[in-house]
Amino acid sequence: MRKDSRIPGFYKLGVEKRISTVKETSGLSNEDVKALTGAISFEDADRMIENVIGIHPFPLGIATNFLINDKDYLIPMAIEEPSVVAAASNAAKMARVKGGFHAISDEPIMIGQIQLITKNPALAKCKILNEKERILEIANEQDPLLLKLGGGAKDLSARVLPSGEQVIIHLLVNVKDAMGANAVNTMVEAVAPTIEEIGGGKVLLRIISNLATHRLARAYAIFDKDAIGGEEVADEIIMATEFANLDPFRCATHNKGIMNGIDALMIATGNDFRAVESGAHAYASLGGYHSLTTFEKTEDGDLSGSIELPLLCGIIGGATSSPFNKVSLKILNVHSAKELACVGASLGLAQNFAALRALVSEGIQRGHMKLHARKNL
Repeated sequence: MRKDSRIPGFYKLGVEKRISTVKETSGLSNEDVKALTGAISFEDADRMIENVIGIHPFPLGIATNFLINDKDYLIPMAIEEPSVVAAASNAAKMARVKGGFHAISDEPIMIGQIQLITKNPALAKCKILNEKERILEIANEQDPLLLKLGGGAKDLSARVLPSGEQVIIHLLVNVKDAMGANAVNTMVEAVAPTIEEIGGGKVLLRIISNLATHRLARAYAIFDKDAIGGEEVADEIIMATEFANLDPFRCATHNKGIMNGIDALMIATGNDFRAVESGAHAYASLGGYHSLTTFEKTEDGDLSGSIELPLLCGIIGGATSSPFNKVSLKILNVHSAKELACVGASLGLAQNFAALRALVSEGIQRGHMKLHARKNL
């Protein structure tokens, strides 16, 4: 049974004591602890990417105090920036006063795009949609295991771009507990010849989209007004978010603060943080670039915070299977990609709240630069 994620004075402990505490709390083995060094051989690194000459280290920290859907989480975060882990932990502690975070994630549906160039786009669109079942069957032949697990290609849509002569087909694939890029890319490449045959024309691009609008994660929390410093602080956080919604120069940094936490979690668990990052900012740009979070004041004067964004992450496949990332997932104790997305959304909301609270009160530099100074000792 996972113990309480509240570990008083965790930040005051030495590294060895922190490790032993997490080991006991998360049920880690000695081999798991050894893997936390993150060390990989040059041979392994050379198989991962091209032209290898070195290995870049990231520190792994633990965000404490997180209560999400009535379950405690210790959240592993791989990041080089000071104050991020501490800020998330502090925000989670404040959220616990009113019950922590509440989150939900859509089914893990990814979009595979197929670009068809044709002289008769309207006709091609109709013909392709009429042959939807045939196309889905071909797609699902590529991954019988995914189909057996309840995933696979589930639907198909098509639209004609305003420029004309281009039909964009969306293959909707339930990728279950994977991020899904390999499965989706294999499927769209497999159906491309059939799309050409049916629609009449030439298929150009066949690739997954990182704007995963069918795979959204949402989270909310109530921050007690007394815990955060009073109703005035709540009002100022709301005003600061309005600034972000009105000004893209501010909003870029506002949303970056959200991704500080989410990216750190994605890196720690071996997920493609670049895909998550691009999907989040693309989603924020729909209808005009805006904040991924919303803050409001309740009738009691408390601050409510919520977040909605696509979170295309997995717990199987790719780099998630490396020893280091497997240990991070073990510490996190999640059992599905949907649960990981709920944790990510909650962490992003906590990170944003912490940054805004600092900005409207003491300023971002006081605590941030204090930790920077410690780093440079």
